[in-house]
Amino acid sequence: MNTLEVIKQGNHRQFFLIAGPCAVESKDLCFEVAEKVKKLTLERDIPYIFKGSFKKANRSKGDSFTGMGDEFGLDILRQVREHFDLPVTTDIHESYQAEMAAKYVDVLQIPAFLCRQTDLLKAAGVTGKVVSIKKGQFLSPEGMKFAVDKVKTTGNDNVWLIERGTTFGYQDLVVDYRSIPVMRGFEVPVVMDCTHALQQPNQSSGVTGGNPAMIGTIAKAAIAVGADGLFIETHPNPAVALSDGANMLKLDKLEELLDQLVKVRNAVI
Repeated sequence: MNTLEVIKQGNHRQFFLIAGPCAVESKDLCFEVAEKVKKLTLERDIPYIFKGSFKKANRSKGDSFTGMGDEFGLDILRQVREHFDLPVTTDIHESYQAEMAAKYVDVLQIPAFLCRQTDLLKAAGVTGKVVSIKKGQFLSPEGMKFAVDKVKTTGNDNVWLIERGTTFGYQDLVVDYRSIPVMRGFEVPVVMDCTHALQQPNQSSGVTGGNPAMIGTIAKAAIAVGADGLFIETHPNPAVALSDGANMLKLDKLEELLDQLVKVRNAVI
């Protein structure tokens, strides 16, 4: 049974993991991360989905890295998918990208700040792919029911929701863990984004900050309250990452964290 079918059935013992670098920076980077994370997750029986953004449209500064080129970045994701036999996800920002990206990936992710965009949600739904929607930093968890409904009007019931924190002032976020059981009440899998929930946006430098030391805290709490999956961006050397380096978990720290998370999951199920 493939990973997405396991998640859909919802009876797997462990949480599932969405992990990879923030952006598709190179084939070598994506292969290094995919190989390492696949090994760790196989050893722990954790269903794994590789994540990488082929396009970064939501950067603060106009001269920030936005991608290697759409088709080039998507083709690297295709190669990861085929070489490692992994499902792959990427985010889309405009309606036309849904059909384009669906040729290369298994899960289409909708960014938090676009979660109310009806045309985008429906374009993603029409592809028949899993549609993974991040909850807007400005929305209540109850409000995400309408995003789910928009996708389902296309005849596609394969919807996931991702909690990524709520705006707290101008430069911080806070996670309300009540949102996880609330959104699970819509009968869809719910994922905790342990990376972007720790962003420190709107910095005067134009480069988003973060607090990756707290990733474990966010992740363990999410598993404890019933999250179906976790979203963790990881990189061998976040200090040189071309996007969101301040938020990502260093790749060599993932193994210890997964061991801790498996223990929490086993204690609560």
